[in-house]
Amino acid sequence: MRARLMAGVVAALAAAMLVGCAPGALAPTPSASPLAPTSEPTPTPSPSPGADAAPGPQPVLLATLAASDALAVVDPDATEPLLDLIEVGAAPWGVAAHDGTAYVSTAEGLAVVDVAAGERTALVPYEHQPTAIQFGEYRDGGLGIAVSPDGDRVYVAVHEWPNPAWLEVFDVSEGAFVESVDVGVRPFDVLADPAGEWVATVDHDSYTVSLVDPRSLAVRAIEIAPFGNLGFAGWEKPHYASITADGRIALPYQGLVTVLLDPATGETERLETTANSHQHGIATAPDGTLVTAGTGPFGTATGEPNVSFLDPATGDERVIPLAHPHETVAIWPAPADAATTGTGADAAADAPGWVAVLAGGFTRDGWWDGLTVVDPATGDVREIPLEGRPQHVTTASFAPAEP
Repeated sequence: MRARLMAGVVAALAAAMLVGCAPGALAPTPSASPLAPTSEPTPTPSPSPGADAAPGPQPVLLATLAASDALAVVDPDATEPLLDLIEVGAAPWGVAAHDGTAYVSTAEGLAVVDVAAGERTALVPYEHQPTAIQFGEYRDGGLGIAVSPDGDRVYVAVHEWPNPAWLEVFDVSEGAFVESVDVGVRPFDVLADPAGEWVATVDHDSYTVSLVDPRSLAVRAIEIAPFGNLGFAGWEKPHYASITADGRIALPYQGLVTVLLDPATGETERLETTANSHQHGIATAPDGTLVTAGTGPFGTATGEPNVSFLDPATGDERVIPLAHPHETVAIWPAPADAATTGTGADAAADAPGWVAVLAGGFTRDGWWDGLTVVDPATGDVREIPLEGRPQHVTTASFAPAEP
């Protein structure tokens, strides 16, 4: 069994926040055996706010390790950031969490994970199960994933190259997939409306967003192609998306344009941006900032890897260069003393209270085994090694058991 996250922990995971590109050689199948911990990492607990204070929820990062069979549980502020490795299934891609349980889309099926116990409790076959288990960008199986707001349903995009994919619906109480519907090609991201009105897939090779009614499974496909639909050979495709503070779907393209899609009306707004880097993962911070990973020069994008911090209300953008390309983004609460790294009272007042964490497991050449933490207030960049090609990273929280 994998190393325990923390003895006596009772999980209370909160739901928090995948991608291909133009044709090229498939990512190589790892030659090593599935990743296993080399030691028993010991977590560094957060300081208690007071002797009599009841411990509150504590955040963790969940990262799928796409070159292995593992889900990593990480505290980027701990002395030993890797808290646990949990075996989930071959080539894990997306991860979502709700109320004590994490769900991971793998090439073998949907993994249901008790994070506090540090173990997979089920591996459920898809309705459209792959005929072969593979690794890499074009592998068949589960890709994007999201959980309904009430936690009753899990939505998994299941891919079979080069055909259109399916959005499969997993019923949590039944522990099985109960229905599915056709969507676009290679949907590496799935979003669930917090109000429960829609589920969306981001269909990379169709240049579409498929809006699905969760009750009828009726699909409305909207083409989002700000540079035109250039076919399979194009780079200017949708990758990931994020829900903005006003309920729209934000899709970044090439560090040159971010499209805001209103899922109710289908109307779009186009924001010109300056990052000039082929963009993949995106997340919305608590203050509404859109944080996007730029992977480098591809297609119309000519700049180097970076991270963009964009205010969609004003168009103001800050771009910070990075040493590596990255795949996805999560938002992490800043340490309590983070403002002290700035200068004086102004720095403390301007500190947003969060940092960005980017996963280095870029799907194409240039990926690296690690996470990068970026402070938007100071521009500080910190790297955390994490073996196994971290693909999708998201934030969750747990509550320690009472003594």
